[in-house]
Amino acid sequence: MILNERMRSMQRGLSKMIQGKKVLGIIPARGGSKGVPMKNTRLFNGKPLIAWTIEAAKQSQYLDRVIVSSDHKDIMRVAREWGGDVPEARPEELARDDSTSIDVVLHLLDQLPGYDYVVLLQPTSPFRTAADIDGCIEMCLTTGAPAAVSVTEPEQSPYWMFKLNSEGRLDPLVQRGSTVLRRQDLPAVYSLNGAVYVASVEWFQLSKAFVTDQTVGYVMNQNRSLDIDTEQDFIVGEALFSLNE
Repeated sequence: MILNERMRSMQRGLSKMIQGKKVLGIIPARGGSKGVPMKNTRLFNGKPLIAWTIEAAKQSQYLDRVIVSSDHKDIMRVAREWGGDVPEARPEELARDDSTSIDVVLHLLDQLPGYDYVVLLQPTSPFRTAADIDGCIEMCLTTGAPAAVSVTEPEQSPYWMFKLNSEGRLDPLVQRGSTVLRRQDLPAVYSLNGAVYVASVEWFQLSKAFVTDQTVGYVMNQNRSLDIDTEQDFIVGEALFSLNE
């Protein structure tokens, strides 16, 4: 046990470069959540929600450094307790309701030069694993794409979705030549699951986005794609953990 801990400690001190590239991980954790106040520190299956992401990031083969960016002292304290690398609180202008994760990433890249790739890990994806993080990074580099993001097949296909027109009649969201009745006959579609975002630093600083027509998708199954955003999500997530034990 002690030997294993020493080995892990030594490995953390070594560079984790992939193809000679340095990779920065960022976990954004603002304190002003409207749906579930302070959800990032709320216990989820026995650990603060943010702890699941910190632990997965620390187990990654490729992340050279992982920063937890927050504006709230309690989140910063909990993140440190679970081994998070937490520098000073983020600037006030990046902690407003209209502040975005893109703004936070751009700010940190200015503060921490020298990285080739950046990985954004939202703390609301507790089922995401280190293998998912590394798989998304590998896909980005091996395909030569400037960015890769995690996706999953949605429970409901957009081919079965409708808008209501001005007369209250159904208007297909996706226009098609004929009605598809069997799910297995539908084209495969994917939605962002919010778990992993990877991009070349140089490209990201120019595009200011992770998702463009140049982005490739890393597919995760639905069981690992739950994004915790509401009270119901906490209940569903806890149930999923119980089923998988």
